[in-house]
Amino acid sequence: MGQSYSYASILETSQRAAFGLDDVLREGETFDFARPFLPEGLSAARAATQLSPGERLTLNQVRGHSYLCLFGVVEEFILPFVVDHARADLASDDQRTRALLGFAAEEAKHIQLFKRFQRGFEAGFRTPCQVIGPSSDISRTVLGHGQLAVALLILHIEWMTQRHYVDGVHDDASLDPQFKRLLKAHWQEEAQHAKLDGLMVEQLAAWLSPREREASVDEYLQLVAALSGLLDAQLGFDLDSLERALGRTLASSERAPLEAAQRRALHWTFLGSGMAHPKFLASVAALSPESAERVRAAAGPYGDVND
Repeated sequence: MGQSYSYASILETSQRAAFGLDDVLREGETFDFARPFLPEGLSAARAATQLSPGERLTLNQVRGHSYLCLFGVVEEFILPFVVDHARADLASDDQRTRALLGFAAEEAKHIQLFKRFQRGFEAGFRTPCQVIGPSSDISRTVLGHGQLAVALLILHIEWMTQRHYVDGVHDDASLDPQFKRLLKAHWQEEAQHAKLDGLMVEQLAAWLSPREREASVDEYLQLVAALSGLLDAQLGFDLDSLERALGRTLASSERAPLEAAQRRALHWTFLGSGMAHPKFLASVAALSPESAERVRAAAGPYGDVND
């Protein structure tokens, strides 16, 4: 695939981008609930005109909570996957080993960070918000698939993270500064993870025949379909959380269009924005041009919420 970076260069950049948990979010620190957490392109909260402005802000914050908690869920399977990939070839390249183990350590740190976020959120929001799980069951299901399929899903998630921050979060001055600082720290480390996972995809693909690569892309698309189902379950939890926070049950005339718009936003956020990312598609195209076209076509139903 001819990546323009190496384990050595990624390792060097990762060391500069590294952060400590307390640098980003101290234990017990909460957030400014007078401000939104997510940009409109991810939350689609301002478009919910059937809600009052205050209710739309609450919706944005509920979605911000599930956004970070869902990252915590996926990182529960990324961590063991990376550790297993590093273990398989420990003696081949010291820099590769250090870079991959650093990747794993950073994912473990992100899991801690998101749990710390959840505690801070709950202390300030004061209404329980449910998240899909248990994450151990989701992790076991995902890791039961072929290695290249899982690596493609992780690469999708890494590039998706980059798109969210660069296209939506970075220039949005309306967001809670603490939440935005957390997203920035996560984005900086995930930028290196995207490169590392690109190298993992390249290595795993090198061991497979063209037919096996295409089968892995099929398996990746199966994982996307499974993730779509999990997102639908999370949407139900988010709307229930919104009703609890508002202290009222949404009328069917309010809930049905809200559910449709939020489903579109969630699917764009976690599916379309990763599947259609040019760098992700370039990695898939290196497996086969036909596979990239299949992924691009499959991304269509999860189109940009802003279209």
